[in-house]
Amino acid sequence: MENKLSRRSLLQAAAAVPILSAASATVSAPSAAAATTPATPHGGHPDTADPRFTIAVLPDTQYLLDDGGSDPEPVRATLRHLVREQARDNIVFMAHLGDVTEHGTVTEMRAASRAFDAAGRLPYSVLAGNHDVSGDDQRGDTPYLRTFGPQRFSRMKTYGGSSPDGYNSYHVVRGGGREWLVLALDWRASDAGLTWAKGVLDEHPLPAVLTTHDIVWAEGDGKASLSDNGQRLWDRLIRGNDQIFLALGGHYWPSGRTTMTNDAGHPVHLHITNYQDRYYGGAGMVRYYSFDLDRGVIDVETFSPWLQAKQDPTPLESEHVELSGDVDRFTVEIDFDERFAAFAPPLLPVPLPPSAVMPRGTVAYWRFDEAGLATAGADGAPVAPGTVARDLTGNGNDLTSQLLHASAPEALTWSAEHHDAQPARGSLRFDGGKGPDRGAVLRTGPDAPVNSATFESGYTIETFLKLPEPFEGDHAWMGILSWEGRAGDAGKHSGWSDDEPTCSLNLSGERFLQFVVYPVPGDADPTSWSHAIPVGRWMHVALVNDGRHTTMYVDGSKIVRNAAEESRGISTLGKPFAIGGTQSAERYGQGFYGWIGDTRIVSRALRPSQFLTARSR
Repeated sequence: MENKLSRRSLLQAAAAVPILSAASATVSAPSAAAATTPATPHGGHPDTADPRFTIAVLPDTQYLLDDGGSDPEPVRATLRHLVREQARDNIVFMAHLGDVTEHGTVTEMRAASRAFDAAGRLPYSVLAGNHDVSGDDQRGDTPYLRTFGPQRFSRMKTYGGSSPDGYNSYHVVRGGGREWLVLALDWRASDAGLTWAKGVLDEHPLPAVLTTHDIVWAEGDGKASLSDNGQRLWDRLIRGNDQIFLALGGHYWPSGRTTMTNDAGHPVHLHITNYQDRYYGGAGMVRYYSFDLDRGVIDVETFSPWLQAKQDPTPLESEHVELSGDVDRFTVEIDFDERFAAFAPPLLPVPLPPSAVMPRGTVAYWRFDEAGLATAGADGAPVAPGTVARDLTGNGNDLTSQLLHASAPEALTWSAEHHDAQPARGSLRFDGGKGPDRGAVLRTGPDAPVNSATFESGYTIETFLKLPEPFEGDHAWMGILSWEGRAGDAGKHSGWSDDEPTCSLNLSGERFLQFVVYPVPGDADPTSWSHAIPVGRWMHVALVNDGRHTTMYVDGSKIVRNAAEESRGISTLGKPFAIGGTQSAERYGQGFYGWIGDTRIVSRALRPSQFLTARSR
């Protein structure tokens, strides 16, 4: 609409647009072109399971759809761009923020309808702004309603329904493997409209994006504040409905944003986006809200597809191709799982019985729930020395717990924590450290078959682990798992020390995972190194050897620093396998500090699709 900063008093009253009667010339329903999907050079439809997806937002287009002289081509160019790039940019939805036209006339609405035909089958929502209508959503029939009422959206798979008056609607959008609710509220939602919106939220306990025309305004520094209508929406709808995490509006300029805290103590991000004051009425500027569920962010960018396509742009056009700065190009950080846990917790894989995750060649499988640890139960309860963790393959590779040095019983406790994709629901919490050395380990018995297995045809060793946050103390070179054989006893003298274990997974002072193995033939110590692993987050680690080379995977991704030397087998020397530390029983120093979950050894190289996180069978 207008500049909030300079004309605030006028805007609070809002310019009224006369309602045209039902007897006015009828605006046609969407043409047949709306049911035709334009060509998509990048091909296909969006991938709704991909953790990265985009919701596009198109603000006030009123100056481009104006009886007094305008050009709808930038709007069409933007919609064609969204269709063309739908697969490449994984665009799952587009939301218009109101003020579609300048006067809300039959002629303007007819032009808007033709422009929106360019959207093809891209799902989208449209809401009314004060230049499209006047009064609240109980206003009755208007050219806007005949153009962008329920009949326009009824064929869209995302469309969930509209309020009885037809001016408010909702869509259920799928992206990142889950569903999202998009509420499109009239520029002035009545009490009845707000009651309807609350009902939609109650019936659909999903993360919700609220779109409306007027919610916040901004000063020149980009700091946004609630408008009078925005305050009403906040008090009557947003603050008490934890589902709403993002609220978007247009109407005012300049753009801005703010974050407020709702009644549940959670952040709600409120943004204004409007570029009608910019060159060429905004030039069809569109904003991408690119969700990345893996990174826990929404990346926001703003650009004009119409100007991007110019072959020889003028300086003024070049200046407006894309916008930067803190209010037009920024990142919103959101821990999606935590933010939505109260009403839409993530769907986690169900626990699996041991038999479901022991593929051909499984040598040993240990898990720390009731199936594998007889004393599993109370979270935080000490695991007494001598407790047995059964090898669930039945091969006889049971582990027995022991405390190191003079460690207190709390050096090893049972934990209900686990990796989301872990087959078992439980882990062991190790409280190892040094100064003085302390900790705990679980070791196989002297006659366990895994002690003497050499794995010369290949192997896969997997475990789940988590480092505490904060990661306190000096834990450099603590061990995670190992065979207790001594490199010198295996005739291997090329490594750092003859006392090194013949095979071990360790953590460096820089938090790099180090997997070092002394193979059966040759005098070498091929070593794989990860990146600096994060703290406070579960991860899956796999060491895969194909009979010649070893590759480390972290969370299913291959790391780069894998040894170039050939490596066949493991010089286990008949020594016990241990979880929670490295070295022999006589030479254990500090123990592991953190959590360890399901651990599996298979006598062949597995593909990532067969890892425990892939629910291998």
